[in-house]
Amino acid sequence: MYAERASRLAGAVVWTNTPTGAGGRAVLPDGCMDLLWSEGRLLVAGPDTRPYAPEGPDRSWAGVRFFPGTAPALLGVPAHELRDRRVALADLWPAARVRRLCDRIEAATDPATALEDVALDAAARVAAPDPLLRRLVERLDEGRPVSETAAELGIAARTLHRRSLNAFGYGPKTLARILRLQRALTLARSGVTYAETAVRAGYADQAHLAREVRELAGMPLGELLGAG
Repeated sequence: MYAERASRLAGAVVWTNTPTGAGGRAVLPDGCMDLLWSEGRLLVAGPDTRPYAPEGPDRSWAGVRFFPGTAPALLGVPAHELRDRRVALADLWPAARVRRLCDRIEAATDPATALEDVALDAAARVAAPDPLLRRLVERLDEGRPVSETAAELGIAARTLHRRSLNAFGYGPKTLARILRLQRALTLARSGVTYAETAVRAGYADQAHLAREVRELAGMPLGELLGAG
């Protein structure tokens, strides 16, 4: 069973997922990175460009999903180095520090809240998130073209691409596609017809929506919603 709540860390979400016996479902690209806790281990989920299928038996998870573009500064690693990867936090931070954090979470009554505290502590050690990156995410999530957004933000296309690689793990066009996919899924899950979903999410037509869902989610939209 999956549950989530808004985090005390601005823009982040704290979530838990416990086995239901129905098998794990694929994790879809969403523009975010996550700090994960499961069975005594701290992991980092990098930015996905394709569906991620959890391996092994079902297990309980807790996670903090960071607002797009904010995790690399907290973790001290460019996002593109973690693209489509799950890595141990001990590969990014000193092992002794990670062991102390694991002991702290293991002893907590609520591991999800303890994990959130780890994220808050990390955020307190670094500068505030770059407001330009947040504006970029907001504009693209509104369906604005990348070129128009770059001009509005007063940043050259090449510079925007480089900064996007570091912050999101891929360029702004890929980020725009992933955010558009998430808009479409939200609409379709609310009962909006596929044709209307395509128009409102910013696709050329329903066939364009179908191609993008198959490419980014790995299955047809109807199958994806049935699996959710």
